[in-house]
Amino acid sequence: MKHPGRPRELRIEHLTSAEIAEAIAAGARTAILPLGAIEQHGPHLPLSMDSDHADALALRIAHKLGTALVLPTVRVGYSPHHLGFSGTLSVRPSTLEAICIDYCSSLAAHGFTRVVLFSGHIGNYPIMREFEPRLAAALAPALQVIVYRDSAAILDAWRKSAQSLAGLGSQVGGHADVAETSVMLVLHPESVRTDRAAAGYLGTVDEEFLHRAFIDGIDSVSPNGVLGDPTGSSKAIGHAALDAVTDLVVAYATAHGA
Repeated sequence: MKHPGRPRELRIEHLTSAEIAEAIAAGARTAILPLGAIEQHGPHLPLSMDSDHADALALRIAHKLGTALVLPTVRVGYSPHHLGFSGTLSVRPSTLEAICIDYCSSLAAHGFTRVVLFSGHIGNYPIMREFEPRLAAALAPALQVIVYRDSAAILDAWRKSAQSLAGLGSQVGGHADVAETSVMLVLHPESVRTDRAAAGYLGTVDEEFLHRAFIDGIDSVSPNGVLGDPTGSSKAIGHAALDAVTDLVVAYATAHGA
């Protein structure tokens, strides 16, 4: 798995079967399963934002855990509330659940003993919380399922990152805002259309608001698809946000046996 002059590769899809078997034999019994989305992210970010975010977080999480490998990101997620915007893709909750079960069912036969699920897309979390017990039951006892499900903690980590570095915590609304735009400036700066960045919905984002947005669509509350304001985005905020969310998932996974 380690070659002279190359960084340590943790992504299962980029390893050979023999290298994966060697890693499992050496103690890599945990697999990371990142979930993403392909959905609108305002006029300035690509639809791949959440999946690119999940890709990056998964590698950071695996490196911190130390004995984990990364599964391919499930790139299309649950995004019906974004279908009012061109190009958005969405799968049904039952489809997302089935994909997770199918991914994970393949793991146990090869020697993995646990899987850690998280999402780079906030909209997947209600679905994950709902299917977690079914997923755990379907895979037990061969595979322990650890589902990070605290989307509110992620939003809070973004706010703290933006506030501590630039006093911009109030501009975090959770979608194509200062936090997500900053993350993309770290991951793929060439894909950020900075000249098109604009504020969107600037009101309170609470459970009542999110329920309304999920039912009526994001376009009903934000015509440009942005929740928050991307103004002031920076790589410094992006790095802080990535580190903070990585630490949240790692702490949760470690507390649950990963």
